[in-house]
Amino acid sequence: MSTNSTKKASIKSEIKAMPPWLRRPIGNASELSTVQRIIKQRQIHTICEEGRCPNRGECYSQKTASFLLMGPTCTRSCAFCQVDKGHAPMPLDSEEPLKVARAIQLLGLRYVVLTSVARDDLSDGGASWFVKTMEKIRQFNPETQIEVLTPDFYGKIEPIEIITLAKPACYNHNIETVKRLQNPVRRGAKYDRSLQVLQLVKQIDANIPTKSGLMLGHGETVEEVIETMKDLRSVQCDRLTIGQYMRPSLEHLPVQKYWTPEEFEELGTIARSLGFDRVRSGPLVRSSYHAASE
Repeated sequence: MSTNSTKKASIKSEIKAMPPWLRRPIGNASELSTVQRIIKQRQIHTICEEGRCPNRGECYSQKTASFLLMGPTCTRSCAFCQVDKGHAPMPLDSEEPLKVARAIQLLGLRYVVLTSVARDDLSDGGASWFVKTMEKIRQFNPETQIEVLTPDFYGKIEPIEIITLAKPACYNHNIETVKRLQNPVRRGAKYDRSLQVLQLVKQIDANIPTKSGLMLGHGETVEEVIETMKDLRSVQCDRLTIGQYMRPSLEHLPVQKYWTPEEFEELGTIARSLGFDRVRSGPLVRSSYHAASE
C-alpha cells in the first residue's frame, strides 16, 4: 500500500473512532450550495469553507457567515489549523472589500465575522484591510453587524487600535489552548501576547465586547482550562467559546482526548460563574458559532 493510501486509511479509521456526538449532518444542502456558489463566483474566501467547519450549514441558514480576508494562505503554521500555510501569500485583491460587501448584500446576511490569515508580510498585518472591508460592508449593508476575529499582530498596538477605532460589534481573538501547550499548538503565537491583545482593545474602547476561544483535546487538564478562563477574565474578556479539536489530517496534531458533552456543559457553567456574560461550550462549537445571538 502506498504512503498516501496508508494516510487516507488512517484518517478514515480515526474518523470512525470519533464519538457519536461529533458526527452530525452537514446541514441544508440548498443553503450550502447557494452560499458556496456565490463565494466561488466572486472569488472570495470564508473560514467556514477553508476550515471545513461542521456548523456552516446551520450558520448559513441563520444568515451568518465568516469571511476570510487577504487570501487563503497563512504566514504562520499553527499545528491544529487546516488553513493553507506559506511564506509567499497572494497579493491583496483590491476588489475584495467590495466583493465581500456585495456577497453579504446578495445573501442577506445580518451578522458577519471578518477574520483573516496571519499576514505578517504586511506592514500593519492587514489591519487597514479589515477596516476597508468594514467600510464597504457598512456602505452596502448598514444594518449588518460586523464582528472581527484577528491575529495577534505580534502584539503591536497600532494595528489593534486601527481596528478597534472602526467599532466592530465584537472584537474576537482566540487564545486557542492553555499556557503549557502554546508552543506545540500555536507556532508563532504567545499566551501572554494574546491576553495583551484583548486587554488593549478594552483600553482603547471599553464599550466593545471582547471574545476568545479554546479548542480542547490537546492534552489540557480541567484545572488548566479554568486557569485560562481566569486569565481571560483578568483582562475583562466578555465572551467565550469552547469546542473540541478535530484533527484535519495526519500532518496535524493528533487528538489527545475527546471531551464529552457533559464536560463541555460543566465548563460552560464554570465560565459563567467566572463572569463571562456570553458562553458557548460544546463539542462542535467554533469561534463564530451562533455569533449573531451572542
